[in-house]
This record gives sequence, C-alpha cells and structure tokens, in this order.
Amino acid sequence: MALGALIIKARLGLTDEELVEQIKENPYLQFFIGLEAFQYSAPFDPSMMVYFRKRLPEAVVNDCNERIVRHGMKVIRSSDSHDPGNDSGSGGDGSASTGEQPMPSAHRQPNQGSLLIDATCTPVDIRHPTDLSLFNEAREVTEILIDVMYPQIRENFGHKPRTHRRKARQQFLAVAKKKKPRINKIRKAIKQQLGHLKRNLANIDSLIACGGRLLAAGRHIYQKLLVVSELVRQQTILYHTDSRSIPDRIVSLFQSHIRPIVRGKARCNVEFGAKISISVTGEGFTFLDRLSYDPYNEGEDLRAQAIAYRRRYGHYPEVICADQIYRTRSNRAFCQRHGIRLSGPALGRPKSNPELVAAEKQQFIDDQRQRNAVEGKIGQGKRRYGLGLICEKLAVTQGSTIAINVLVMNLQKLLELLFVRFSHWLQLLLSNEQGERPRFAILIPLITPA
Repeated sequence: MALGALIIKARLGLTDEELVEQIKENPYLQFFIGLEAFQYSAPFDPSMMVYFRKRLPEAVVNDCNERIVRHGMKVIRSSDSHDPGNDSGSGGDGSASTGEQPMPSAHRQPNQGSLLIDATCTPVDIRHPTDLSLFNEAREVTEILIDVMYPQIRENFGHKPRTHRRKARQQFLAVAKKKKPRINKIRKAIKQQLGHLKRNLANIDSLIACGGRLLAAGRHIYQKLLVVSELVRQQTILYHTDSRSIPDRIVSLFQSHIRPIVRGKARCNVEFGAKISISVTGEGFTFLDRLSYDPYNEGEDLRAQAIAYRRRYGHYPEVICADQIYRTRSNRAFCQRHGIRLSGPALGRPKSNPELVAAEKQQFIDDQRQRNAVEGKIGQGKRRYGLGLICEKLAVTQGSTIAINVLVMNLQKLLELLFVRFSHWLQLLLSNEQGERPRFAILIPLITPA
C-alpha cells in the first residue's frame, strides 16, 4: 500500500490530501494499492504519507527500481520468443543480459550498450535566503524561547530579560523594505541583528543557569535553537572576514540540511536542494546513482556509475556519453582500461589526416546528439513529474520523493514499450488475415533493447 500510494502521488502530481480523496473515489486506485474490495472510507490518513516516505528511503526505492526494470524487460523479452511473426524464436539480437539477472561467469562479457550520465539539482520549496532574513527568523525563535522559559523561574531570576524586539524589528524592516539597499546599509543591519541575537542567546544561557528548561517551548524550537547557534557562528565569521562563502552554510532554519548548490546556469546561478547524479541506459531507463545535499564534483561519479551498469547488466557499456566535466585523466584511464569509449575529443595534438579529423568530429557530434537524451530525462522529471520542486521538509522524505519520481519515469517507459509491443501484435494478426506487411514492423527493431 505504501509504495502504491507514493507511485500514484508522483504520477498524478497530487498533494497528500488530494491523493486520499482520489483513492476514496476511484476503484482502480484502490485496487492498485492492494485493497480487496471497494470502500467509501479513506484507507489511511494523509499524514500517513510522511511515514510511508520514511519507511521507503532512497536506497529501498532504488532497489525496487532496478528490480522492476529487470522484471519488466524480462517480460518483454519473453514475449518476443512467443511472437507469432518471429520465426527465429528470440527477440532482438538474442542478448538476455538486459532483461535477466546477470549471472557471474568465468569469462568477461564484451561491452554492450551505451550509458548517458549527467547531474542536476532538485530545488526544494524554501524562500530565497538572505543573511538579514535568516537573522530575523533566528531572533524571533530566541524571543519565543525566552518568553516560554521565563515564567518557570520568575521568582529566582528577577526581572524578565529585555529583548528589544520592537526596535530590532524596525531595524530589519528599514532595510528589508528597500528595493535595492546599499551594501553599507545591509552590513549595518546585519551587525545590529547579530548583536540582538548574541544578547538573546546570552539571556537564554542565564535562564538555563537558573533552572529554565529548553524543551519548554517544544522540541522543534529546541532544534531550531541549535541551528541558530551555528548560524551566529557562521555569520560572525563572514562579517568579520568580509567573506561571502563558508563550508556547510545554513540557508534555512526549518531545513538545516539544505546547502547552496552553485550550478552556473543562466536562469539561476545558485540553487538550493539536493544534487543528484543520474544515468540513462540506451533503452531509456533512468537510475539514481547519487544524492547529496552537499556540493560535489560530478566527474567523480563516472567510475561508480560504470560499475553500477556492470552490476545491473553483467558487462560494461560500450560507450559513455558525458559532458566535459567527466573527461578527466583518471576517468579516461579507467575507460581505456576497461575498453569503454568516452565521448569527446581525444587528448593531444589534432591529427594531420583530414579524414580522421572529420571522422572524429562527426563521432563527437553523434555522441552529443545521443547525450541529449539524458537532458530530456532531466527535463521530463522536472516538468512532468515532481523533480522541479520538492515540497517535503525532511532529508529522508525528500530523498524518497526523488527516488520515487525516477521509479515512476521508468514505469512510464515500460508502459510505452508494452503498448508498442501490443500494437505490433495487433498489426500482425490483422496482416496475417489480409496478407499484408504489419504497419509497425519497422518500429520493433527500434524499441527492442540491444
């Protein structure tokens, strides 16, 4: 039920509340999630979707993805052997390494197929962070905690600590409401908010010394207080060093695991979310190879992605199509050692033979055209599915949502292959009656995996 509900949510693009209402009204959706009979009541509460995502983390969903793709291709290849129009009794080129579980063998299998790799960022649903807005949110958190902790120790502590919240709010709005504030005005406001925050944190330490409880305002406020302490440390270093970057920079108090990912795109230079590395096989199936909230160099993933391809199919790919960041010397040496052709121009001086130069140039153009498929998969995931904006709040639920969307993309691909196969069978039956060539016969070699 959990996996079925997550698949429906990702496929239809629904919220948790809308998903429950759709399942209540649709008997097909109830059958899909495993209910034995139609019922008018909700099978679960919308809040259970959070527990479903926690129960199915990224690693579990990725394993399900590989199993589903393997079983789906096995079904399609087994249908090829029973194809009434196939006299040889085998589908495609006879290779079973794509549809079945690869079996270990003593001899090494030749490289087959192609692997398209790339990385992207899946932005999360947070407000664009600024240092001043983070200071304002952090100051409000400390003020809430002081208001809750003081009544417990009123008799022992004396007068309530002063927070100057009205003055701090006015100082924040004086700069935040301006369309284009100057740099010196922003630095002055940051210094003021930093002073208010440090005073509030010192007052909280005094309240704790007199017996105040940090958990009086709730566990969520206590967790935010830990983030506020780290935020003050980072912003103090940035202010005094006049720097603009620091490791593990906090950009959200509510989602402290989010880090800025510098992508250098024309639309937005910096994105906030998880950075993922995906690989697309020649058959059009997508796999999530790496997910990290910290920025990293995706060129380091080529070796792991090639090894994962060998684990799934029993052999290395014949060609890896990637952009320039993957064409490092270590990756070139790895590909050369395993007989893999890496797309892109070769190192060294250009050849003097014009025919070889023209052939290499044409090969590079063909590889770039083939690599466009991975860009299309990324666009499909962001526009058609939920990779364009991740609305979950926790790190584990965000990873589960990203992996589920990749799984749904592969399910859609399997449905397309099965539909074309069914159309081929239907055309064969009609052509056998009329003695004509089937209309879809030319499409079958194109969709049959190599």
